[in-house]
Amino acid sequence: MTLLNGIVVGKMASQCTLSALFSSQSQLEYALDDATSQQEKENLVYQYLRKLDDKEDLKIPDFEEGLEWLNTEGPLSFSRELAGKVVVLDFFTYCCINCMHILPDLHQLEKRHSVKDGLIIVGVHSAKFPNEKVLQNVRGAVLRYNITHPVVNDRDARLWHELEVACWPTVVLLGPRGNLLFSLVGEGHRERLALFTSAALQHYRDQGLLRDHLVGTKLYRDSLPSSFLSFPGKVAVDSSRKRLAIADTGHHRVLVVSSTGKLLYSVGGPGSGRKDGKLQEATFCSPQGVVIKGDIVFVADTENHLIRKIDLLEEQVSTLAGVGFQGIDKDGGAMGPQQPISSPWDLALGTSGKSKEDNVLWVAMAGTHQVWCLFLADGKLPQGSNFQMGTCVRFAGSGNEENRNNAYPHKAGFAQPSGLAPAPEEPWCCLYVADSESSTVRSVALKDGAVKLLVGGERDPMNLFAFGDVDGKGMDAKLQHPLGVAWAPDKSLLYVADSYNHKIKVVDPKNKQCWVVAGTGEAGDVLGPGFTESSFNEPGGLCVGEGVLFIADTNNHQLKVLDLETKTVSRVRYAFKPSGLVLRGPNSATNFSCSFKVPKLPKSALKVNMPLLTVSPGQTVNMKLVLSLPEGTKLTKEAPSFWILSAEGNEWLLESRVATGNIQDLSQPLSISTVLPAVPDVTDASPELTLSVWVYCCLTGGGSCMMKVASFIQPLQIVTTLENGPVTVTLAHAF
Repeated sequence: MTLLNGIVVGKMASQCTLSALFSSQSQLEYALDDATSQQEKENLVYQYLRKLDDKEDLKIPDFEEGLEWLNTEGPLSFSRELAGKVVVLDFFTYCCINCMHILPDLHQLEKRHSVKDGLIIVGVHSAKFPNEKVLQNVRGAVLRYNITHPVVNDRDARLWHELEVACWPTVVLLGPRGNLLFSLVGEGHRERLALFTSAALQHYRDQGLLRDHLVGTKLYRDSLPSSFLSFPGKVAVDSSRKRLAIADTGHHRVLVVSSTGKLLYSVGGPGSGRKDGKLQEATFCSPQGVVIKGDIVFVADTENHLIRKIDLLEEQVSTLAGVGFQGIDKDGGAMGPQQPISSPWDLALGTSGKSKEDNVLWVAMAGTHQVWCLFLADGKLPQGSNFQMGTCVRFAGSGNEENRNNAYPHKAGFAQPSGLAPAPEEPWCCLYVADSESSTVRSVALKDGAVKLLVGGERDPMNLFAFGDVDGKGMDAKLQHPLGVAWAPDKSLLYVADSYNHKIKVVDPKNKQCWVVAGTGEAGDVLGPGFTESSFNEPGGLCVGEGVLFIADTNNHQLKVLDLETKTVSRVRYAFKPSGLVLRGPNSATNFSCSFKVPKLPKSALKVNMPLLTVSPGQTVNMKLVLSLPEGTKLTKEAPSFWILSAEGNEWLLESRVATGNIQDLSQPLSISTVLPAVPDVTDASPELTLSVWVYCCLTGGGSCMMKVASFIQPLQIVTTLENGPVTVTLAHAF
């Protein structure tokens, strides 16, 4: 929860404020705490609403004219479109982790009560940082967090000040006349929000005051083209193997690519989920921090509140810490899978105790404003106890949202730590932290846990508004919501993704000097000719390679490379594997070929035209082939049966290749999966996949043999909206 104390605007004539509810709602809250049954709670809320109905002075002012609206066909008004509705106003700012935490509560409300039922949610974006006032950046946040209800960009926080809202997030419930009903401050009010909303809907429905009209919506996401990456949050490098791990956050997946851009692995996506298992089956929800070492990728699965491990050698994804929902524990100490955690945002490998090998995973726990650690082997924290492998525990931070430095790590305060960079070498021997909401970079000593300022912020630990864009030394330097840091040990320099200033900066820890490396300070997507002529858009992560910096240019949906020798900026170009096809089942491996010629089907071949299948770019299509032989026959080994997957006329679907495989057993379904290209051919309106099978079988008792051929034609309709998980189609035939 963040207090707003840095914005002052002129006030209009106020009709009422949230303070008008304070006395009566406080009495209701106390009574609800003492209530012992759901029915008793509902009755208390109904009594409260009846008392409010007698008051005529609770109508709030309407939205100011000329505001920018998203996800609607036009501006909304309490006297027109919102009249006759119970309205939930969500006052938020898109950088705020607490605001992100209540989005699932709002999504749950939207699923339970529709607009026709009388409920509508309106996000009122009231910016903290100057960068957050820009409509294009608010649009990006609406897409990133999958917000589908109307959002108004109240860039000068007019309605916020009219109602005397004090902090983010604040949820305000209104009746069908635009009259104040309830307010909820901060996060963690899911049950109360559901109770108040349901009771208000029933109360006004019984009075006949609700209207079932629809409100015109126009989702911003539906107007956008697809892209290979979607809001990539973080990037990590394994220089020994020349590989990168990319958190493709908006596509809910993790990519492993070569340093030249060749796609090696894609795990998860395109929709969100929470599933361990094989690489093809695993799912994530808005992953952020990634660490890659050898065949292991560690992942901060942020919106699942989990830490995951991808084992590329074993082709398995597992959960190391978290229980799958947001935790409120600020101490930890349990084994990882039993320890609730909150919005892990970044990860870093390191050592603790006397270990010479990496034995701990440092975690930027943005949700509780702390730095935690997950022990990968037995170890010990500075001035702390010994911990067993698998323990997940707090390292630094009280859990209060502050910019507080302290020699005692548990008394220090962070404000949404979002980036980590270990510098284990002497004399640094610390963990650098990008503390986004305080707009600072801090250090945590690995020897004793002391937390110190490196650059940014100011002396008052409660002031989270000391941001700007100023080169300088220590506290004189100013940043704006930095999300990433990366240590260059050969140069003893720390690179910083100064996200809301759209710049890459560097800090020399010897003298605490901070200066700009790249970026113009304006959001954009321009390359060169030099570093300072190139532009970025809220870069969220970065890592140091051999003579280069890799940048997750989040709102440009790109990975960029800064060549530190030539001072040039380029985009990573991606090259795909020979095919996105995977064969699962008791049959042979798949072969891929560019030159393979598909055999001509005999006249007797059966052609099966399948129903149209709706898919999205990057989605996995699972084809489950179920075939039955004629009674009394079996497959013949002398003439191996086989299948061919092709896309004649639509070659881009399989990247101009043909896939083939042998059929050795029909007792189980044969599963063939293909990952559709992330960037479709927009000129191809109705592409088709064709799966053809040649089956050679003989009579069980010997004698005659025969060939059976069938061709399944699967038309596709490719839409721009991302669908959750793979889509499965069954291709069945009895010969």
